[in-house]
Amino acid sequence: MANHKSAEKRARQTKVRTERNRFYKTRVKNITKDVLSAVEVSDKEKATEAMKTANKYIHHCVSKGVLKKGNAARKVSRLQTKVNAI
Repeated sequence: MANHKSAEKRARQTKVRTERNRFYKTRVKNITKDVLSAVEVSDKEKATEAMKTANKYIHHCVSKGVLKKGNAARKVSRLQTKVNAI
């Protein structure tokens, strides 16, 4: 447990950031699943729309500091490859 005032504040901040990051990462997973499910049933139109949403949101997470730029680029690239294969 934190013994100093600054350490207590850090602990509070970490708790808040962890919750926020968990929300963003879970949403990324759900959006990714939407794209993959559209790809599975070979629905090109739905997959394209889901991909637009996924691309926008994944890069939004980069601006928030939840994901790193290369990680986001890799995720988007792998999803886009699957959508293009339909």
